[in-house]
Amino acid sequence: MLNQEPFLQLFLKYITRYWPRILELTWQHLFISLIALSITLVICIPLGIYLTKNEKLSPYVIGAANIFQTIPSLALLGFLIFIFGIGNDNAIAALFLYAMLPVLQNTYTGIKSVPRHLVQAARGMGMTEYQILVKVQLPIAMPIILAGIRVATVWIIGTATLASAIGGGGLGRLIFSGLASIRNEVVLAGALPATILALTADQGIKWLQNYLDPKNRAIRLAQKAEIDELQKTAAQRGRE
Repeated sequence: MLNQEPFLQLFLKYITRYWPRILELTWQHLFISLIALSITLVICIPLGIYLTKNEKLSPYVIGAANIFQTIPSLALLGFLIFIFGIGNDNAIAALFLYAMLPVLQNTYTGIKSVPRHLVQAARGMGMTEYQILVKVQLPIAMPIILAGIRVATVWIIGTATLASAIGGGGLGRLIFSGLASIRNEVVLAGALPATILALTADQGIKWLQNYLDPKNRAIRLAQKAEIDELQKTAAQRGRE
């Protein structure tokens, strides 16, 4: 019986030899994911805000976004071939359709969850609707909106591995190549960077979500005011 090399040794040998290729595919994967996420944010956040002003449309638009979640990812990629052909364009379109729901729904829910009396108070102070949106509603709703963006980002990075199934780039090429050749070290060489990208993005958005939380912001402002007061007191004592 032939001796086989340990899996870890095979994996280390593979990444040592092909790390430029792995790095290139990681950048491709990140590029595809960032483009899809950017398109999602540019379209879905304004659309979610618009739906709060036109609530009769919200069930239909959010329902349509929900339908795409029920379509298997490979089937959706196959359908889009007739529109976008094969390649990254197809993958980006599919990723956008999958990521729509959490961003759209959380934007709508976040804006609607802002207490009505705060909006009325801002309106009573003479603020315009735009000022109310930017200075009152969005800051309060931001943690909820970021929660949707966080979910969408992880979905996009994970699902982007399927781009190679329709001729796109990214880490999915290593995963499918490893599966076809029954080489687990190649599969892991593609899956591990994708996992690291997803976890890094998830934790980064989580930190931003906590940082922009109104309660944490109030604590930071109170601490800053206290420090400023102590510095002012110390300066006055120094002059005396």
